[in-house]
Amino acid sequence: MDHALITIIILLFAAVMFIWEKLPLSVTAMIVALALTLTGVITPQEAFAGFVNKNVILFCAMFVVGGALFQTGMASKIGGLVTKFAKSERQLMAAIMIVVGLLSGLLSNTGTAAILMPVVIGICAKSGFSRSRLLMPLMLAAAMGGNMTLIGAPGNMIADSTLQKMFEGSSFGFFEFAKIGLPILTAGTIFFVLVGYKFLPERTDVKEVTDDTSDIVENVKVVPEWKQYMSLAILVLTIVAMVFQKQIGIKLHIIGSIGALLLVVTGVMTEKEAFESIDLKTIFLFGGILPLAGALNNTGAGKMIAEAVTGFLGADSSPMVVLAVIFLLAAVLTNFMSNTATTALLAPIGVSIAQKLGADPRAVLMAIVIGGSCAYATPIGMPANAMIYGPGGYKFNDYVKSGLPLIGVSFVVSMILLPIFWPLFP
Repeated sequence: MDHALITIIILLFAAVMFIWEKLPLSVTAMIVALALTLTGVITPQEAFAGFVNKNVILFCAMFVVGGALFQTGMASKIGGLVTKFAKSERQLMAAIMIVVGLLSGLLSNTGTAAILMPVVIGICAKSGFSRSRLLMPLMLAAAMGGNMTLIGAPGNMIADSTLQKMFEGSSFGFFEFAKIGLPILTAGTIFFVLVGYKFLPERTDVKEVTDDTSDIVENVKVVPEWKQYMSLAILVLTIVAMVFQKQIGIKLHIIGSIGALLLVVTGVMTEKEAFESIDLKTIFLFGGILPLAGALNNTGAGKMIAEAVTGFLGADSSPMVVLAVIFLLAAVLTNFMSNTATTALLAPIGVSIAQKLGADPRAVLMAIVIGGSCAYATPIGMPANAMIYGPGGYKFNDYVKSGLPLIGVSFVVSMILLPIFWPLFP
């Protein structure tokens, strides 16, 4: 059987199992990786390469850096400061989404989520709000904020490179993405504060969450203050280093690893505490499902799906219909592939369609970028989604219920603004 067809069948299996949740998501992810190997679609080395992926290393490192804030009780102190200004759950939600969204434009969305996740959990521990109610907005804001600048997400730069290659002299400006990214972040935040919070799960039955929180609160007084401030100092230094990663020439996952090692070397955490702070469910979910994204790209299965959908449009379709379909296609694919792979796959196809219609390719590329960033509806849509899965006690359908309405908001905002800022026929 053709490898592309096998990949599509395994993709459908994964989608059904993720929705059904008869098995834990991490177990389903490992079945997918092994199925791709046994059918010859990928090699054994490719199947397990995800476990040494830079994002998995970043996960592990930031789980340790974040864990130090809880081990020392510093997270509870930070939470106390924040809750003085934001009294209600929805006020906290708005503050978190604005801060995370703006930071994601300068840092990677994965790095931003990794840095701020322990802070948000600390706020929940101090305020008494469920972490499942606030971690999801954090993840969604990180995804939306990636559309603020050219460097906010890898897909943005891929679209810009495609434009430059196919149309010499053309390029997107550094803040040009903010023309649509900022309105989406604003609309998404308002939506969640007013309506979307109703779709968020209330996970009060996750034993590890309540137990961990009570232990932290009880042990705050017996932890030396120097450990508390050292854990905060290392977190801040890690953030600063990540902001200036290009200037210092060190990758995010290396910066995170240095921060994690410093915590153990300085005695803020023991080796055992560092290992215990790593959420293995997240690691196995992300590491196991990563080969599927590669298989979709390498076997041509992703391209088959894209071409089949766009083929239904026909040559005489309205440019706005084409724009809408391309956006939605990118939004669907990005929830099962990385947004980087989705943009890389669809960008040349989108430009070709624009050329046939005689339309401005900038509008089409921007639709692909924004649609490709809508990885809100599955725990595998982007690394940050997987990162909050374990700590939030989430299920697959929690992402669907929270993410699909936000995809709808992003779609409406995009269909209004794309023709205004990037006219199809200037």
